[in-house]
Amino acid sequence: MTDAAQVRQAVSAVADPELRRPLGELDMVREVSVDGDVARVAIALTIVGCPAADRIERDVRGAAASVPGIDAVEVEVGVMTPDERAALVARIRGPRRSAFDADSLTRVIAVTSGKGGVGKSTLTANLAVALAGRGLAVGLIDADVHGFSIPALLGLVDADGRPPQPTRLDDLMLPPVAFGVKAISIGMFLPPDAPAAVAWRGPMLHRTISQFLTDVHFGDLDVLLIDMPPGTGDVAISVGQLLPHAEVLVVTTPQTAAAEVAVRSGLVARQTGQRVIGVIENMAAFTLPDGSVLDLFGSGGGAAVAASLSTDAITAVPLLGSVPLSPALRTGGDTGVPVVVGAPSDSAATAIGLVADALIAGRRSLAGRSLPVRPD
Repeated sequence: MTDAAQVRQAVSAVADPELRRPLGELDMVREVSVDGDVARVAIALTIVGCPAADRIERDVRGAAASVPGIDAVEVEVGVMTPDERAALVARIRGPRRSAFDADSLTRVIAVTSGKGGVGKSTLTANLAVALAGRGLAVGLIDADVHGFSIPALLGLVDADGRPPQPTRLDDLMLPPVAFGVKAISIGMFLPPDAPAAVAWRGPMLHRTISQFLTDVHFGDLDVLLIDMPPGTGDVAISVGQLLPHAEVLVVTTPQTAAAEVAVRSGLVARQTGQRVIGVIENMAAFTLPDGSVLDLFGSGGGAAVAASLSTDAITAVPLLGSVPLSPALRTGGDTGVPVVVGAPSDSAATAIGLVADALIAGRRSLAGRSLPVRPD
């Protein structure tokens, strides 16, 4: 005879697709009983109308049915009480408000540029997906509040171009996931019938970035990428204040005029205590079908930015990659399928992959840092 404990063990191992933790760990499995070859399982979802309800019920049914001797499964779906949900949120959040404090093991990388139109957001989205594809746990914050584009670049939009709203557990928000990347953007909070535009000044911008860092549950991340707005304005200053330990990637094009402006974003990052770890040159020369090379935006901009930001041998800033102009890269941005997934053999995808490999190879050392562990 099949024991109810066997069914409970199987069902408890099912993961909540949003919280990414087993149902048993989340105290979502309630009564489990077995009557002959019929298993009855009661589970409690976190909220009413949970968007993952159908998937959870399906996975629970499948897990119970996989137990030898079970031929039929009945699933009863309920909802946690407010007190149970509050206790769960407190356990998930942990003792600290932010998971990205200076002693966190999460590597925070802000991707910035001096001016708009250099493809910074496209590179950030593809870099996030490339890192996730290499087995890292990756989060992505769209800090370009006025010009948010990350949801569309990751395909997190409906037929009308509207991003999904994050699931809320009280004051905790669960970011949507695309291509293995947990992403959050102000575009996910705009009312469906409102214009897709944000007109905010400094205090609102600062509050938004702060809430993204404290109220969004990314879980344990290896890397958190931040898609910064162009320039050196309010958001750059806020991120510098909130995350002074963050590392910075500077994006430029080969054009001399763009390179000169890009240097400024790196200098401002240093003024707030952040460290510039590299430069990415986008829209570089590409090879035409006849074999000729077209330097549409000139050449040398990336190397020039890296040289300008390299003050000495200790603070040398490398040119991590040069990403060529690519129709596939542009198409991937329009369709919401990043080129590193949709056309991995494309020259742009290859170049972005090399940047991802360089970032992994250059990860921060743990030497001299306190780790969040304690004796049992």
